[in-house]
Amino acid sequence: MATPSAPLLPSAARDFLGSAMFASAISSLIFLTGFGTHLIRSLIGWPGLMTIVLGLIGLAAVSLWFRRTHLEWHGTLPISLIVFVGWAAVSISWATFTTVSGVRVGYLLAFGVLGFYVAVLRDTIQVVRAVGGALRILLIVSLVLEVFSGVLIDMPIRFLGIEGDLASLGPIQGIFGTRNQLGFVALIALITFAVETLTHSIPRTLGRWSLLLAAVCVLLSGSPVVIGVLAVVAVASLALFGVRRAAASVRWIWQIAIAAGVIIAGVLVWAVRGRLLSFLNAGSELETRLRLWQEMERYLATNPLQGWGWVGAWPTTPPFLWLNLATGKVNGTGLSAYVDVYFQLGLVGFVAFLALLGLALVRAWLLASDKKSVVYVWLALVLVALATVSLAESNALFESGWLLLVVCSIKASRSMSWREALRRRAPGPGPVPVE
Repeated sequence: MATPSAPLLPSAARDFLGSAMFASAISSLIFLTGFGTHLIRSLIGWPGLMTIVLGLIGLAAVSLWFRRTHLEWHGTLPISLIVFVGWAAVSISWATFTTVSGVRVGYLLAFGVLGFYVAVLRDTIQVVRAVGGALRILLIVSLVLEVFSGVLIDMPIRFLGIEGDLASLGPIQGIFGTRNQLGFVALIALITFAVETLTHSIPRTLGRWSLLLAAVCVLLSGSPVVIGVLAVVAVASLALFGVRRAAASVRWIWQIAIAAGVIIAGVLVWAVRGRLLSFLNAGSELETRLRLWQEMERYLATNPLQGWGWVGAWPTTPPFLWLNLATGKVNGTGLSAYVDVYFQLGLVGFVAFLALLGLALVRAWLLASDKKSVVYVWLALVLVALATVSLAESNALFESGWLLLVVCSIKASRSMSWREALRRRAPGPGPVPVE
C-alpha cells in the first residue's frame, strides 16, 4: 500500500496563507501600491514598480489558491468589464507599436487582477478600511514632505514633483506628482473616511482627524477640477441620503426624479456649453484641454471605429508625439478618460467604457439606496467621483483609478447580478453562495 505524500507546507503555513489576516495584508499593500505608484517610480523606477506589482499578483494567487474552497465564482466578473479589457487586448493587433501596446495592456490587466482579488476576497467594509488605511499613510507622508520642502528647506523636491509652495498655501502636489492627482486622491479619502466614521469602523477621534487631513489636502491642492468634482459628489450625497430616508413605497419616485434632474442638467449644460466654456476659459488650463481634444479629434478621423490601439498613459511615440508637438505641451494623457478611450479604442471601446462605468454606477446607486448599511454609499460616491473626474482627467483608466473602478464594478455586480437572478429563478438546486 502506497504511503500518501507529505504536504509541501506545514499546516500552520497553509492556515496562514489561507487566512483572512493574510488577505487583509495583501489588500492593504495593493492599495498602497496603487495609490503610491508615482512615489515608487520616483524612488526605484519602473523596474521596481513592476517587481512589486508582479509580487503582489503572486501573493494574491497564493491567497486565492488556499481560499478557493470558500469562494463563489459565479457572476463575479461583469460582462462590461470583460468586453472593455478584451477590446483593449484585441487593439494590440492594429496599434502603431504593438510591443508598447502589448506591455501597456499587460499593465492594465495587472491592476485589473489585483482589483479582482480585493473585490472577491474582501467584504465592502473591509475594502473601505483597506483604502482608508492606505490613504491615511500616503496623505500624511505627502503633508510631511510638503512641510519639509516648503517650510523647512524652502526648496522643491524635483524628483518627487514637489514644488515646495506650502508656505504660500499651495498648490501642493504631495507624493502624487500633480495637484489634480493629489486632490482626487484626497477626495476619495474624504469619502472613505466619512464612511469609516459613520460605520464606526474606526474610533471617532481618528475619523475626525482623518476627515480634517483629507479636507486640508483637497484645499491645498488648489485643483479647480477636484473642486468641481467635490461639488458634484456633495450634491450626489445629499440626493442619495434623501432617497435612503424616503419610504420604500415611494423610493422609485425619488429615483426617477433624480434621473430626470441629471438628464435635464446635462441638456442645459450642453445647450449653454459655449457660454460656459467662455466663462471658464479665464485660465489656460481649459484652453489647453480644448486645443488637445481638437487635435485628437482630427487624428481620430482616420480610425474612428477601432482607434489607435491601447497604450494607457501616453508614450513618446506617434501619434501621441505628434499631438504633443501640435499643442506645444507635453501631455501624458488625453486629459479626459472619455476622450482618451475614444482615441485609443475608437467608438467600440468608448461604448464599452460607458457601459462599464454606467452599469457599475447604476448598480452601486441602487444598492446604496436600498441597503440599510451605509457602507454601500462608498461604492456609489466613489463611482460618481470617477465618472465626474473622467470629464477632465484620465484617472479611471490607470493604476489607482482603474483599481477602484474594477473593485467597485465587481462589488456592485456581485450584489446585483442579472445572471445570478436568472440562476435563482431557474429550476433545480443551484450553488449556494458563500460570503
